Amino acid sequence: MIREKQMSAASGWLALALFLPLLVLLVVLIVVEARQGPDSSPWLILAYSLGAVVVGVCLGGLFVVNPNEGQVLQLFGSYVGTVKHPGLRWANPFYTKKRISQRIRNFESQRLKVNDIEGNPIEIAAVIVWRVVETAEASFEVDNYENFVHVQSEAALRNLATSYPYDAHDDTQTSLRGQTAAVAAHLKTEIQDRLSKAGVEVIESRISHLAYAPEIAAAMLQRQQAGAIIAARQRIVEGAVGMVEMALERMSQKEILRLDEERRATMVSNLLIVLCGERAAQPVINAGTLYQ
Repeated sequence: MIREKQMSAASGWLALALFLPLLVLLVVLIVVEARQGPDSSPWLILAYSLGAVVVGVCLGGLFVVNPNEGQVLQLFGSYVGTVKHPGLRWANPFYTKKRISQRIRNFESQRLKVNDIEGNPIEIAAVIVWRVVETAEASFEVDNYENFVHVQSEAALRNLATSYPYDAHDDTQTSLRGQTAAVAAHLKTEIQDRLSKAGVEVIESRISHLAYAPEIAAAMLQRQQAGAIIAARQRIVEGAVGMVEMALERMSQKEILRLDEERRATMVSNLLIVLCGERAAQPVINAGTLYQ
């Protein structure tokens, strides 16, 4: 594996101040020598011309490094190093230079249709925030690091979706919809493991779209509604039983009423009906008695 080697390049302004006047001087000498007519020396003109060509080639070693950017330098196919110090720089003109941006970038994956761990078809998409941290690996370990990031991120997202259910039936189970923070952390780790070989750091990853597939969306909506109704009924019953227990205990403590088992059962039944009913209680006039 090729690792990044940071190198320092000479100041481009210094090289420009040296080579540009030299090039102008050689051109002037060529013109002056050529105007001498028969007295001019062809060999001297040839020497000045070669010197001008050499200086022009040296000027080709100038390059610009922008902030949060690296210039990967190669010499005839061999990796030399990466220049990251911003500004106008000069290096061997025979170096080939490849610009690698190290700015933070992000993209949203396509909406993927996959099956969750329970086999339910779902649609899922994610936003990934990333940047290049190893310019040499990004340049030489993969063919196209940007395309590599997109493809591997979608592969990691597919694998994540098959590891969890869309929705959990209890609070102890991790689900895609319920535990978003844990799922996002798992997704970041999954993507980072795949992109480390390309010199890419994953800064953040979040699920941006999550829904059941259209063919089962209506049925799953009914299932969610039924689950919500059951959960609400359980909460109502638990509260009602507690209130009835408290009412009977308070009446016994203050000796408001002394009830036998049959009347106690009747009172509990009436209280539960009132507390668990969906409508307000309707007054009923008792014209008789339960006992003779």
